[in-house]
Amino acid sequence: MNNKDGKSVTQADKSRIIPMAIIFVVLCGFSFYMGIIFCSEKDKFVSIYSQKAIDSPNESSISSLQIKYASFPECSIDYQDYTPCTDPRRWKKYGSYRLTLLERHCPPKFERKECLVPPPNDYKPPIKWPKSRDECWYRNVPYDWINKQKSNQRWLKKEGEKFIFPGGGTMFPSGVGKYVDLMQDLIPEMKDGTIRTAIDTGCGVASWGGHLLDRGILTLSLAPRDNHEAQVQFALERGIPAILGVISTQRLPFPSNSFDMAHCSRCLIPWTEFGGVYLLEIHRILRPGGFWVLSGPPINYERRWRGWNTTIEAQRSDYKKLQELLTSLCFKMYKKKGDIAVWQKSPDNNCYNELARDTYPPKCDDSLEPDSAWYTPLRACIVVPDTKFKKSGLSSISKWPERLHVTPERISMVHHGSASAFKHDDGKWNKQTAYYKKLIPDLGTDKIRNIMDMNTVYGGFAAALINDPVWVMNVVSSYAPNTLPVVFDRGLIGTFHDWCEAFSTYPRTYDLLHLDRLFTAESNRCEMKYVLLEMDRILRPWGYAIIRESSYFTDAITTIAKGMRWECRKEDTENHSDIQKILICQKKLWYSSNQSSR
Repeated sequence: MNNKDGKSVTQADKSRIIPMAIIFVVLCGFSFYMGIIFCSEKDKFVSIYSQKAIDSPNESSISSLQIKYASFPECSIDYQDYTPCTDPRRWKKYGSYRLTLLERHCPPKFERKECLVPPPNDYKPPIKWPKSRDECWYRNVPYDWINKQKSNQRWLKKEGEKFIFPGGGTMFPSGVGKYVDLMQDLIPEMKDGTIRTAIDTGCGVASWGGHLLDRGILTLSLAPRDNHEAQVQFALERGIPAILGVISTQRLPFPSNSFDMAHCSRCLIPWTEFGGVYLLEIHRILRPGGFWVLSGPPINYERRWRGWNTTIEAQRSDYKKLQELLTSLCFKMYKKKGDIAVWQKSPDNNCYNELARDTYPPKCDDSLEPDSAWYTPLRACIVVPDTKFKKSGLSSISKWPERLHVTPERISMVHHGSASAFKHDDGKWNKQTAYYKKLIPDLGTDKIRNIMDMNTVYGGFAAALINDPVWVMNVVSSYAPNTLPVVFDRGLIGTFHDWCEAFSTYPRTYDLLHLDRLFTAESNRCEMKYVLLEMDRILRPWGYAIIRESSYFTDAITTIAKGMRWECRKEDTENHSDIQKILICQKKLWYSSNQSSR
């Protein structure tokens, strides 16, 4: 036999080849065997603080993770309103085109702060709900820009040590009550439980959303961090649901077909520019049959144009463009009176089916997931509702409050989601929440108002608290199964988020944070230290954290919490589990002793 060079292969050569072949096969088999072992085990281990930690411990014999105690320093006092991912100090790195500088731009890991954000000097515990809706301590939100620039519109006014909220706004300087009364006359569905969830884009100090709470409508107020100084912080200090955000180049962090109503009161969003992408985003997040309410330019331009520093011809043209765009998106004019115009999104797909192929904007193709909403770029196309969901439209979904406990149709999107799983989840959270109230007697009283469930599934914790004087921000991880449509369909509110990054809110905006095995689920991606520091940033002094976690992580969490000046105690679960414990932590009030930048 000849080799590739044409030379013959001897018997001795053959004898060497055979053992080498055997050795090669054995080595391949051994490496395959080790690969199986490694792959089966690798998901159990994560790196935390250069140690190996078991990701999903489920054995009572597993010892707990131990880390060294370290005391975190204070940030300087000029970080008292620090919002890491919407930090004005970093705006110059980003362009002003379409206000992209106001979007989320989180610092890289080497720029992250590892210090405790201080409260303002003379900070006081917030005024209790419902009195907080009408007043807050000036020292807690010490910003005067709105007071000076919007005094004639009665957004707020400073009186002694407090800010007073008279209920005014740019389009309702005489008071939000009369404004909402007119809106309800135009939209009777606001009165009978049909409309439950709303979003207010460009919310000011959230007086519209705050007023609607008494009318059974839960509004998420949205505003960027801009020259208005702390709109969202004012809203949350008042005890009104709000989140930092802007419609710019990326989708809002909500699933499709979620809100029953959207509202813009002179929010100055250029709805018809850039291919209509901003209005297309409102269309995406409104459920079929939902309402879009607009007051301000160009509505009622015939009477108002002189006060808008424009011409009547320009406003007439803008109104025509808006009408044409809305028609192309299958919105219909519902009602209009005075300064308020109301459009309704198509309740079914008949209109979308009639759109020509060459129409603009086109329908989105199948490559664009309707619910993808975490750093997802806006596209100038129409998200058409899925026809398989017949009971998710506004005319079909149960009215509030019945819809809270009706199994949402979209639970079928969730792996293993079913009516029985939904009912089981509700029962579980009723039991667990009752137990929490024994561990924290303040829960269910006026001492706790703003609550965040940091990794909810179906919103069961929020549902169990529905009769208490609280509201709950339901957070679904951008890496977890998409259950947020279920949360919205039952009449609750929430957002997508990745806990490896800072949340879109100001410091000291929540009274209670709840975690259910968050570190078990996310510790392979997110470093525990940074998650806890972020919790410290958004938690109010004297606020609570309920951390339901594997026994493996609880000691490490307690050690870090001690370094953040928290007080924690370990409790058994309601089922006295050996592999899971509950940490009840409380943040202390302290004042800055550090005036230098850090």
